[in-house]
Amino acid sequence: MKNIFFIIALLLTIFSCNTKTESTSTVAGATAKDELIKPEGKDSMLLLTDRPPNLETPLKYFLQDYTPNNVFFVRWHLAGLPTKINIDTFRLRVSGNVQKELSLSMNDLKTKFTPYTITAVCQCAGNSRSFFDPRVPGGQWKNGAMGNAKWTGVKLKDILAMAGAKNDSKEVSFNGLDAPPMAATPDFVKSLKYNHATDGEVMIAYEMNGEQLPLLNGYPLKLVVPGWYATYWVGMLSKIDVLTDTFRGFWMQKAYLIPKESKNGNEHPDSLATKMQPINKIDVRSLFVSPEPGSAITVGRVTDIQGLAFDGGDGITKVELSADSGKTWMPAKLDADLGKYSWRRWHYNFTPAKKDIYYLQIKATNAKGETQPEHQWNRSGYMRNEIETLMIKAE
Repeated sequence: MKNIFFIIALLLTIFSCNTKTESTSTVAGATAKDELIKPEGKDSMLLLTDRPPNLETPLKYFLQDYTPNNVFFVRWHLAGLPTKINIDTFRLRVSGNVQKELSLSMNDLKTKFTPYTITAVCQCAGNSRSFFDPRVPGGQWKNGAMGNAKWTGVKLKDILAMAGAKNDSKEVSFNGLDAPPMAATPDFVKSLKYNHATDGEVMIAYEMNGEQLPLLNGYPLKLVVPGWYATYWVGMLSKIDVLTDTFRGFWMQKAYLIPKESKNGNEHPDSLATKMQPINKIDVRSLFVSPEPGSAITVGRVTDIQGLAFDGGDGITKVELSADSGKTWMPAKLDADLGKYSWRRWHYNFTPAKKDIYYLQIKATNAKGETQPEHQWNRSGYMRNEIETLMIKAE
């Protein structure tokens, strides 16, 4: 009986998607009915689940280089979230394989450490899951489970240095204030290899786009792991443990796994991979932002087709567009580089010659020569980065 309760609780926290219908939107050629809600501290967002809260950013906000805090996507796994946090009594605790355990207040973090800012895309591992073919279970995100922001806080390596993390440390684990709904449900704890945790880029943010972190995005502290999927970006961070062995928690050993010996996390429904590993670095991908799918454009008039491209930090060097099902590819214009972990905006001037329905495709290439596959699939709906198609009508 205990195992049955555990399975039910886990399915509710990972896979629930009890959406209602209020408005209709189309993304990447697919039509879906969505409920728009305004949770406290947020503007209108697409509701994926309400317990735990999971909210998607409407596509129009990706016309901005930095995603506004009040519409930045929300992703939680456990329903037990604090609705208020007393910042005067809140402490970040550091323990484990250290010379000195720490209990840091917000004032300590802001006065005892050198502030650090980095621009980085935060993208849910299941972003765009609803477009997988064949379909897979899980939250049916479209393209809005991501955002780009300037994160300000403290380098993790500086905090671990203050604690005197020992040389034989192997991993560092991270826990937040969110709590399991049932005793049998695993607490959401993630880990990083010690060398990664101390690389000088992994950080603990207390500000987002120059403002205090929103509660739903992890206030008061959020782990920021630039270039890696958002499953590692633990919100409401309150506990750090330095470990001498591999962390064996559920969310590292059983959940968020991808095929080990394939690119793009790819496998086939009829021959699932047997060797798995924890998900990690963001793959190169690109997507359309404007015009939105199904939009009408004018024959003989130039239309600015634009979108975004990003990867795990190697840097986008080329974006190409095809209007003939991939037979030929034409270069898009790249906007300024905002940082290797930021997304990069691209533009292409498209002039339809006649009235017709056009299917445009987009693909990006990074500095390592990595690009996007024509098709990609895995059992969990992670890491979607196949070449995206935009359908528009010329009138």
